Order: sequence, then structure tokens, then C-alpha cells
Amino acid sequence: MNSGPRAVPFAKASACGNDFLLIDGASAPADTAGFTRRICDRHDGVGADGVEWMFPHASADVEIRLINADGSEAEISGNGTRCVAAYVCAERGIEKIRIQTGAGLKTCALTARSESEYEFEIEMGEAAVGKELSLKLGAREVRGIPVSMGNPHYVVFVREFAPNWQRDAAEIQRSPEFKQGVNVELVMIEGKHNASARFFERGVGETQSSGTGSCASAVAAVETGQAESPVRVHAPGGTQTVRMEEKYVFLRGPARLICRGEFLAPESFGR
Repeated sequence: MNSGPRAVPFAKASACGNDFLLIDGASAPADTAGFTRRICDRHDGVGADGVEWMFPHASADVEIRLINADGSEAEISGNGTRCVAAYVCAERGIEKIRIQTGAGLKTCALTARSESEYEFEIEMGEAAVGKELSLKLGAREVRGIPVSMGNPHYVVFVREFAPNWQRDAAEIQRSPEFKQGVNVELVMIEGKHNASARFFERGVGETQSSGTGSCASAVAAVETGQAESPVRVHAPGGTQTVRMEEKYVFLRGPARLICRGEFLAPESFGR
């Protein structure tokens, strides 16, 4: 007998326009990647940049596994982690939240709250900054700074954002230099404490914002002497503040709980 679709509960949250679905890991189907692609579809699904699957953890408040909208897995999203922190804060009433990510344990401290809007500062750990790396894009050469925030980034400083910057970013992502893929940031410096950025992320494409991308952008700007901590990173979706204490990076920004609902999963995604 056909039992029909299975209802999968979800919450949706956004951090500076970077949106995520938050789902209990107990609801994960066998084909988690395929299910994630389906539910993240902005026409036939709920729509999101990715799903943060949430699991119990022995020594943290929650463990998360991030699957991008294309079904690929990522180590961490700073914005996604902040969205999970907002959800945990709303559900459990705690203001200092320890989250186990694919890039290690992150502590989110609540700094402000107004109704469904939360602000957290996340201890992002240490950044690893590489030497300037030159890439060939057809007949052109692009120079950028590789940065790891537990996930890979390539930061390119620009004087302006070209109309076709997304095409260039996608070409950078296809470079054989990045065997694990890469998140691309185009960054325009606007003073010692301000920068504007555009983000093109693995498994998603252009995003309105990026938490780890904002960190990578700020760290690269400071390391190259173009900025000083703290750095406010402005993106189409909003502004995040990155500060550095010795080798450690801290990210501050908002997260908003948008809605809750149930996604009717087709039988093909049965467990």
C-alpha cells in the first residue's frame, strides 16, 4: 500500500541573506544529498543555500552537518552556524552555544536579541593564510590570497565589481589548483576598517553573504596591510564584523528565524 509522502519538519533561518534550512538529523533520508537538493530548490522545494542537519553531541549543544544546495558537503558555514545558534537559543533559552561543525567546535555567544532576530559573535578559530597565488583565466592573470577558515577560500582584491564577476568567479572555482573546490571572494577595500565583498561559494554559486568568506576577506586584507582589525565586511545581504585577537578570528553578525513548516518528501526519499 502506498503510504504517500513523508512530512519532514524544518525551520528556516537567514543570516545576512544567506539562508538555511535547519532539520533534525533523525529525519535524514538515505539519500541525504538528493533530498537536500530537492528541498533547497527555490521553485519545487522550500528554497535555501543549504541544509544544516542537526544531531545530538556528547560534549556540545548540537552537532551539525552542512549539505549545500547542490548536494555536496561542506566543512562549515559561519552564517549557517549562526542560524543554528539562533534556533538553539530559541528552543532551549541558552545564550552561549557550543556547536560541533566539520571544522571543529565553535562557540557562539549571544550579543543581542529582538523578537526573532539574534546577533552572535562566533569564535572561528585560527585562519591559515597562504602566499599570493596567480591563476590564468584565459589570456588574463588573476592574483589572490588563499585562506583557510576550516574550509578553502581564494580572496581577490578589486577596484570595482565587474558586471560579469560571477563568470570569473566560476572560472576560478574550476581551476585545478583547488582540488577540494574553493569559495571565491572579490573584495574592495573602503578604508582601514571597511571592505565590500561579493561571494561565490562551492555548491551554491553567488550568495548574498558568507560568514567564513567575510572572515577570509578580512584576514587577507589585514595580512596584506590594507586593513586593520576590526573589519566591517559589507555584502548585498548585510554587514558582518570580523576582529582578530592574535591568531584567533571572531565573527559577529545577525541571524533571523523566518518560519517553520513541513516538507512533503516523496516516497523515493524514504529511509
